[in-house]
Amino acid sequence: MSAPLRNVAIIAHVDHGKTTLVDQLFRQSGTFRENQRVEERAMDSNDLEKERGITILAKCTSVDWEGTRINIVDTPGHADFGGEVERILSMVDGVILLVDSSEGAMPQTKFVTGKALALGLKPIVVVNKVDRPDERIQEVLDEVFDLFVSLDASDEQLDFPVLYASGRNGYASENPQSREGTLTPLFQKIVDHVPPPSADPDGPFKFLVTLLDRDNFLGRILTGLVFSGSLKINSPIHSLDNDGNVVETGRASKIMSFRGLERVPVDEANAGDIISIAGLTTTTVSNTICDPEVTEPLHAQPIDPPTLSMRFAVNDSPMAGREGTKVTSRMIRDRLLREAESNVAIRVTEADDKDSFEVAGRGELQLGVLIETMRREGFELGISRPRVLFGEDENGKKTEPYETVIIDVDDEHSGTVVEKMAVRKGELTDMRPSGGGKTRITFSAPSRGMIGYHGEFLSDTRGTGIMNRLFEKYGPHKGKIEGRKNGVLISNGTGEANAYSLNSLEDRGILFVGHGVPLYEGMIIGENAKPGDLEVNPMKAKQLTNIRSSGKDDAIRLTPPRTMTLEQAIAYIDDDELVEVTPTSIRLRKRHLDPNERKKASRSAKAS
Repeated sequence: MSAPLRNVAIIAHVDHGKTTLVDQLFRQSGTFRENQRVEERAMDSNDLEKERGITILAKCTSVDWEGTRINIVDTPGHADFGGEVERILSMVDGVILLVDSSEGAMPQTKFVTGKALALGLKPIVVVNKVDRPDERIQEVLDEVFDLFVSLDASDEQLDFPVLYASGRNGYASENPQSREGTLTPLFQKIVDHVPPPSADPDGPFKFLVTLLDRDNFLGRILTGLVFSGSLKINSPIHSLDNDGNVVETGRASKIMSFRGLERVPVDEANAGDIISIAGLTTTTVSNTICDPEVTEPLHAQPIDPPTLSMRFAVNDSPMAGREGTKVTSRMIRDRLLREAESNVAIRVTEADDKDSFEVAGRGELQLGVLIETMRREGFELGISRPRVLFGEDENGKKTEPYETVIIDVDDEHSGTVVEKMAVRKGELTDMRPSGGGKTRITFSAPSRGMIGYHGEFLSDTRGTGIMNRLFEKYGPHKGKIEGRKNGVLISNGTGEANAYSLNSLEDRGILFVGHGVPLYEGMIIGENAKPGDLEVNPMKAKQLTNIRSSGKDDAIRLTPPRTMTLEQAIAYIDDDELVEVTPTSIRLRKRHLDPNERKKASRSAKAS
C-alpha cells in the first residue's frame, strides 16, 4: 500500500517568501541532511531566478512527514508568469496562501487566489514575516477575508485556517504573538486540511500534461497529475489533444517521481501521484496521456490570453554575426516555437517576410526574460518596442487591456506619481495612507500607458517607490497617449566613438556610448536634450596642427555614459527604433539605418 498523499501549491505575491518557506520545509522534514550544504532558495535553480531573486518557472518537489508524502508546487509570484500558476493549480487539492504581514494582499495575491477559489480549492492562509517591525497582522487578515469575499468564495473557503509564520526563521504557530518554534503546525495543517487526491485508482490510466521540460538524454519530460489508474514502465500509451484526436502513440520509457529536489525513477505510478513521463516526442502541455483504449481527453484549464507583443527579428545591423552564433531566422523560429510549446502563455506568429516573428505574452518582464535567456544561448536579435494587443467589443468599438496598478510611495512623492499617471491616462481609484509615512495609491490604467514608465517612476520616487501591476480587463480605447518627449542622437557614420567628438556632443544631451565603442550609421548614441532626432558625428578626431595654443591640450573628461539594462532599453525605444541584442552587447538603433529611408518611412507614417 502506498503512503498517504497530499498535493498542495504555495501561492503568493512576489517577494512574500514562498521559496524561502519551501527551503525550511525541506530542512525540517529531513529532506536535507543536517550537515548537507544547500544553496539558499534551493527551488530557484534557473540562473535568471538566482540573479533576480524571483521565481520564474513553477516547480514540483516532495517531502515526507510522519508517513505522509506531501507533493509541493512552488509557483511564480509575478503576474507575467501567471500562465505557469494557472496550469499547476489543476494538479493540486489545496493551496497555501502566503501573505506578507506588512504588505498584505497585493495584486498577484488576488490573481492566483481568484484562480484557486474558482477551482474550488480550500486555502490555508499563512501570514508570513510576522517578525517584521512594521507588521500589521490583524489588518492583513481582514484584507485577506475581504479579498475572498470579493472573489465570491464559498462559506467553506471563507472558513480558512490561519497560521502565523516566519519562513526565514523556520517557525509557524496558531498564536500571532509566537516568535519561536518549528513548522510542525504547518505540516499538520496540510495533512488535516488538504484532502487526499480524488483520483480513481481502479479506472484506466489518465494523465494530464501540465509542465514540459527537456533533457539531453531523455528528450521531452512531461509532468502532471495521474487522474486515474496506474502506469508501469514500458506500458503502451497514447496522447490525445483537447478535441480527442490522437497526437501520438508510444511507450512510457521512463517514469519519475519527485523526492525532495530530485526526480527519481520509479517502476510504477498510481492515481493521485504527480509524476514525470519520458518516451513521447510530440505530446505537449494540456494533452492527455492515457491507456490506448481511452478516447475521451481530460479537461485542460483555459489560459488567459496574452496582452502584449514584440517583434523578434533577425539582426540585420552592420555588426550582425560578430558576437553570436545563432543568427538565422530558422534558428530563431525553432527556438521560439519550442518556447511557445512549453510556455502556454506565449504565442508566436511568423511575419510575411519570414525574417521576423510576432511574440505575444503577458508582460514586459516575461518577454524580457525570454530575450535574456536567448541571448545567453548565443542568439542575436532585433527587438521592437512592445505594443498592446487591441480587441473589439460587441458594438465593434476598439478596446484595449487595462491594468490595476498599486503604488506604494513616500508621501512626498505621491503628487508627482498621480500627475505622471494622469498623463498616461491612469484613473485614480483609491488613495490611502499605509503607515510609516507612505501612501498606497491604486489606479486603473491602460497597459499602453504603462510601457516604459517603470524607470521614470523609480527616478521620480528616488528609488523608494514600489509598483505592482496586474491585468484587469479589456476596456474602451483611451485615445492617444504621449510617448517619449525627447529625440535621440544618431550616428551619421561607421567607426569608433572618439572622446574629442563626444566631449563636444555632451552639450547636446545624454550619451549612451563612451570612447572607443564601435558604431555604425543609424545607431543611437544618446538622448537629445530637445524633441526631434539629431544626426551627429561622434567619430570626429582632433585635428593636429604644428601650432600650439593655450587650452588646446586640456585633458578631456567625459561624463560616464548612461548604460541601459535589456528591460530599460526595450522600454526606452520608440516605434521606429529597435534594440539590437547579442550575447555581449545591447545597442539601440533606428529601424531604417539609412537617413533617406528614415525620411521616406516617416512621411508614409504621417500620411497613413
